[in-house]
Amino acid sequence: MSERASETSADPITIVGGGPKKVLYTLRTLSRIGLLNSTKALKARNTCKACGLGMGGQHGGMTNELDEFPSVCNKSIQAQSSDIQPPIPNELFEHTLDDFKELSAHELEHLGRLNTPLYKPAGSNRYQPMDWDQALTLAAERFAATEPNRSFFYSSGRSSNEAGFVLQLLARLYGTNNVNNCSYYCHQATGVGLGNVIGTGTATISLEDMGGADLIFVIGANPASNHPRFVHQLQHCRERGGQVIVINPAREPGLVRFAVPKSARSMLSGGTWIASRYVQPNIGSDLALLKAVGKALLEQHALDTTFIEAHTEGFDAYRTDLEQTDWASLTSACGLDQSDIEALAADYARAEHAVFAWGMGITHHRNGVDNVEAIANLALLRGMLGKPSAGLLPLRGHSNVQGIGTIGVKPVLSEDVLAALESHFDLELPRTQGLDTLACLRAANAGEMDAALLMGGNLYAATPDATFARRALDRVGFKLYLTTTLNQGHIHGMERSEALILPVTARDEEPQSTTQESMFNYVRLSDGGIRRLTNVRSEVAILAELGKRLLPAGPFDFGALREHDRVRSAIAATVPGMEALADIGTSHQEFTIGGRLLTSPTFNTPNGKARFQVHSLPVAREPDFPFTLASIRSEGQFNSIIYEESDSYRGTEHRWCVLVGPEDRERLSLKAGDKATLRSAHGVMENLTVYPFNLPTGSLLAYYPEANILIGTEQDPRSQTPAFKSVPVQLETGT
Repeated sequence: MSERASETSADPITIVGGGPKKVLYTLRTLSRIGLLNSTKALKARNTCKACGLGMGGQHGGMTNELDEFPSVCNKSIQAQSSDIQPPIPNELFEHTLDDFKELSAHELEHLGRLNTPLYKPAGSNRYQPMDWDQALTLAAERFAATEPNRSFFYSSGRSSNEAGFVLQLLARLYGTNNVNNCSYYCHQATGVGLGNVIGTGTATISLEDMGGADLIFVIGANPASNHPRFVHQLQHCRERGGQVIVINPAREPGLVRFAVPKSARSMLSGGTWIASRYVQPNIGSDLALLKAVGKALLEQHALDTTFIEAHTEGFDAYRTDLEQTDWASLTSACGLDQSDIEALAADYARAEHAVFAWGMGITHHRNGVDNVEAIANLALLRGMLGKPSAGLLPLRGHSNVQGIGTIGVKPVLSEDVLAALESHFDLELPRTQGLDTLACLRAANAGEMDAALLMGGNLYAATPDATFARRALDRVGFKLYLTTTLNQGHIHGMERSEALILPVTARDEEPQSTTQESMFNYVRLSDGGIRRLTNVRSEVAILAELGKRLLPAGPFDFGALREHDRVRSAIAATVPGMEALADIGTSHQEFTIGGRLLTSPTFNTPNGKARFQVHSLPVAREPDFPFTLASIRSEGQFNSIIYEESDSYRGTEHRWCVLVGPEDRERLSLKAGDKATLRSAHGVMENLTVYPFNLPTGSLLAYYPEANILIGTEQDPRSQTPAFKSVPVQLETGT
């Protein structure tokens, strides 16, 4: 058995995920924000602000839908610490943008909360406070003076379903379908890929289903850092005798062993062994490995032929493709021995209830949709869909990124949803093709965008090719931001353009209840109600007032959408599966969206059958750039928000660094602390600190968003998702 495909219980361990250090970090964070403040926030009936796994809501703070308590993690505490900050003094805005540019992303986020509207005139080098009426009048005037097709509307996954629905309705009534969200930079490939195979683009299982799985695949994801509470599910699987197979080029310590803070047994034993088998393919070779596993299952006669014959189509073409693909091409591409792949397939063949979970290590490639379809193919081969405790689980990032897509923040709505909206509101909506997120920025770079409304997030830091992103955003004449704190997107790409920042309530500060959707299709109700700041407003109230001012002669009173119950009634009447949302504000009954979980093998396709997909392997690495780089998030980070400069799980002390595997370090005579340069066709990162890490030869890691300077705007043609995790680069020693 090779080192890159091993059983992990005998591994020498130097870093363990979780454990006492994380407990102490959490206690320090709680102490900094105050015990009273933190207790109030964590106990309130509001959905967790961090990842899409979800907890809180009407089951109570730190409790999930299975009533498991405490269901809380480091990311939850970090998110609360950002919201429980004092307001930024107005005097700070006497400083220029150049001064703010000297601050790191971490320093900007921790200046405090925004508590007054801020305005930057075109050509100015500083923001100035403005009152609310002036700000809303200015915003309405700027959009009124803009041709709708020269604007775009964007939302992050932090916002509520109610705010997202009002945003997309405002944009379409205004006259544009340039409505998009952050999923185009993360899991859009999942939605497209699953839609092609099974006819629906979200998870097919519930959280409860996880409790019966005897095998969980974790592919291209690092939940120990990004979804820490998901590690509890992996721990439970191992403790009941199940398997956890991790497929990841990087050997992440928290996926090898993790000391689960709420488990005394795990803490006292030095940590639970998480991965029963850890497989490390070359970066960008996922499709080759997934096809190889399918080929091995075929040769091992480990298929569920009854399921395939009754519930799928396209198997013959899939089988022929695997039979005609030689082992040498597959093993050469992924860098793994055939025997190791066959052992992995044999593990899967023994399982009766397998769950496939994956993250952006699968979607962030120019063939991201192919990768997702290949995972679904493996589930079909053994009938792991439409039965209890088996299925597909995309690990979504932000706490409501899935919900934002569900309620229509996307450039293309299905005809039935459009018709339902028109009927409900008695109006007509545009049918023109809208632009996805990166397409909007390409249009902006070409001088074809005059205004943008950006609700939450940090589009500048999230976009590949930082030079391009800065230039494109600065070419948008007027930008309206709705946000809780400052980030780099409010400072960069502002050199010549006009901008207005409106401070908004955090989720638990909302004056009316809001809803969010988890990666398990579970909709939670957040009570809101906490009052911290004196001059912030809810996103829904801002959008409703903007709509009232911008569309005074519209088909209905947009200002009436200030009432969240009215918004929810409209969602329930127009979005399939969301009918139970209509009275959630009074019933407080949270629910799973209808028609998504697969309890039987009947799929949302024209003939009710799932469809095998056939793929060609991607072309080989570019010879001028012999290394492949993946951009990664640190343990002290959530999306583009930086909570800590160091990464305790990978042993890095700062973020301006490159992680290099043992064979490449030996060949280049590199040691820890040396300096190196990364160069791509798009940019250069100089004077990087070298850190050792367990990686395959030719595979490198660097932190996102710093590494965006190296990443081009190449996309998966089927999902428009950028290739953040397969970047051809050179590695040069020295500064």
